[in-house]
Amino acid sequence: MVHGGVDFDGPALIDDAVLARIEALTSLAPLHQPFNIEGIRAARRHYPGVPQVACFDTAFHRGHAFEHDTFALPREYFDAGVRRYGFHGLSYEYIAARLRDIDPAAAGARVVVAHLGSGASLCAIRDGRSVASSMGFTALDGLPMGTRPGHIDPGVLLWLMTERGMNAAALTELLYRRSGLKGLSGLSGDLRDLHASERPDAAQAVDYFVAQLCQQIAAMTAALGGLDALIFTAGIGENDPLVRARAMAGLRFLGIEPDPVANERHGAGYEGLISGSVRPCGFA
Repeated sequence: MVHGGVDFDGPALIDDAVLARIEALTSLAPLHQPFNIEGIRAARRHYPGVPQVACFDTAFHRGHAFEHDTFALPREYFDAGVRRYGFHGLSYEYIAARLRDIDPAAAGARVVVAHLGSGASLCAIRDGRSVASSMGFTALDGLPMGTRPGHIDPGVLLWLMTERGMNAAALTELLYRRSGLKGLSGLSGDLRDLHASERPDAAQAVDYFVAQLCQQIAAMTAALGGLDALIFTAGIGENDPLVRARAMAGLRFLGIEPDPVANERHGAGYEGLISGSVRPCGFA
């Protein structure tokens, strides 16, 4: 399940009451939650009486400190559940566990994981636990994505409402399906298509993605007080050496020294270094 809201900080055995609470969160993850729910209902119809367990993409982030969990709104909204939930938690939880086998020293240190795909986010992890995430109340915030904008000035949305007459449905369509790399390039939300294109708009979309990636990795590093390891995962993170190379080059000030040969050689499923030397970046 993508969204677990305030209530779910771990797996939950599904019954009618749990399913109703999950359904109530649909508006916070409209691209994903309805399909998750339909899968549950289909399994219940075909396999009545077989237990189902919901595992939530938000659960891994539920232990954040207040300053990484809130927005600067009146406190009543935080109490009502308007918080920075974070997503891709099942991916991050797996990586934190797997890292204990691959690199125990890094697993107990300060790690930024870049989950880069059509949906993209970052997670700051210390000693195997989530400290901060680039995504917030919904899966729209943070990094630009295939069709979602990532971080955006909320004043833009107010302008679209007042000057362009857009309602909630129109804004939902814009933000979830027409923005991000697809919107910037006017071509595609798939980086493979953008790399292959000679259109200037395609190159600009890639430039924007890389720039935001570097800026937000630096922000996650600040949340940790330094950086001991940077991990790339998901479709872009595992398979796009150009994005990895450009990101690492832009983050040399954090102690990252790219190894061009290793970076170019390795793709999906590789669990090892793609940097030359490791110089942990620690802040006073």
